[in-house]
Amino acid sequence: MVRLIAARMTPRSWVPLVGIMVVLLAASVVAVPAQEAANPDVLRIATTTSLYDTGLLDELELMYENTSGVDVQITAQGTGQSLDTARRGDVDLVLVHSPSLEQEFIDEGYGINERCFAYNNFLIVGPESDPAGIANMSPVEAFKAIYIAGTNNTEGVAFVSRGDDSGTHNREQQIWAAAGYNYTEDIQDSGPWYLETGSGMGETLTVANQKDAYTLSDIGTYLAFKDQLNLVELVTEGDDLLNRYSAISVNPEQVPGVNINEATNFTNWITSNETKEFIGNFGVEEYGQPLFVPLYAPECTEPPFNCTCAEPVNATA
Repeated sequence: MVRLIAARMTPRSWVPLVGIMVVLLAASVVAVPAQEAANPDVLRIATTTSLYDTGLLDELELMYENTSGVDVQITAQGTGQSLDTARRGDVDLVLVHSPSLEQEFIDEGYGINERCFAYNNFLIVGPESDPAGIANMSPVEAFKAIYIAGTNNTEGVAFVSRGDDSGTHNREQQIWAAAGYNYTEDIQDSGPWYLETGSGMGETLTVANQKDAYTLSDIGTYLAFKDQLNLVELVTEGDDLLNRYSAISVNPEQVPGVNINEATNFTNWITSNETKEFIGNFGVEEYGQPLFVPLYAPECTEPPFNCTCAEPVNATA
């Protein structure tokens, strides 16, 4: 079973020389202890909540621990939070789904050896009554219709956002921008129609269900929670809804002390054909369709994915 653990700060203490006066040769010295070495038998992963909420991570953790003998410790949070946790050196690997945030992380020097391994789609879900009339629209047109109806106080129109800097929240902001709205100026605090939970996908779906509101969800989490919801799929197609998942190792040259060897081993394992076959079958028996679609070469290298999914990685920056 996946164990959720709180993010832990890696000790990086300075030992200052305070108030020492040396009579002979005065010198100020600051001693910096060596970075604590990574535990080779522990792999710390920060991951998006959508992978956790679907139950896939429970299965992958068990499989990898049985194969490797390594203790996998997982922190489930949004993509933005996961990347910040990695920047602090509190994890060795991230599993995330926001290409723009991932690229920033890599460009800053924190991330190496990125490999995509699966994808699914986002959905716009909402009450069956569909008070904003968005069914079968494009994602951009649907967001425009929700905004117009919400800001005009149309009865029954509300939108619940994750509001947590996750991959889903990031994608929502991109769709608002494509619809011609400035997120901070036009959307946030624009009225009671727009709500932010600051929570994961499962909890956000639950809140949207309670309020008969629209929300943006990945299909995997929606299907996993569907039996508990009255929300229905309203917008399911469009390039804006593609949702790609990637593994990225934390760069040991930027963040000393991370377990780059085990991060490398896990990346090569999750991109193996055997693991991808398992991912592709996950959910079929229970939901009648897979919750995630594995990525294979050369498809992954072409639009709209544009990523590397098969080439093995090495434990070097």
